[in-house]
Amino acid sequence: MKRLLILLTLFVLSASVAAAQTGVTRENVDGITNLARVGTTVACAGAITPESVAGIRDMGFKAIINLRLESEEGANISEEAAAARSAGIRFVHLPFGGASLDPAVADQFLEAITEPETEPAFIHCAGGGRAATMWFIKRVVVDGWERDRALAEAMDLGLSSGRLEDYAIAYLDARGE
Repeated sequence: MKRLLILLTLFVLSASVAAAQTGVTRENVDGITNLARVGTTVACAGAITPESVAGIRDMGFKAIINLRLESEEGANISEEAAAARSAGIRFVHLPFGGASLDPAVADQFLEAITEPETEPAFIHCAGGGRAATMWFIKRVVVDGWERDRALAEAMDLGLSSGRLEDYAIAYLDARGE
């Protein structure tokens, strides 16, 4: 009985450590708003500065996927793209937001995120919600996660908008996912 209790305790502890390693963690980094990571696979964040791009590369990210609209205050798309080129990392701009949320952007995101030269990816928008929305979609479509599990992770990453959640669910429904 004692041996069984010890084995059970070790199992629970190792499962807890594994869960902690794959969970969402938050960091404070100069020039990056709302940085949240899922292990070494992805980071979702809000606004970044072009000056933070070299640091993003130094964190091990191979690509930046920017979901901001060019019309957003402080978006700096061209400066960020130039900083990414200078840092030697891939830059993908997929404008997403505004009055209508285009499902084609999710299609483009899925194409970009599944290319080998993209992961680990740093995905960002202004606050982090749109980035978390796209990651939610990726988790269901590409990784085969159940919606509830993927949604919980997305909420930990920064998805807090009912409108964005509705968009993602409608997108997944339309795909039959």
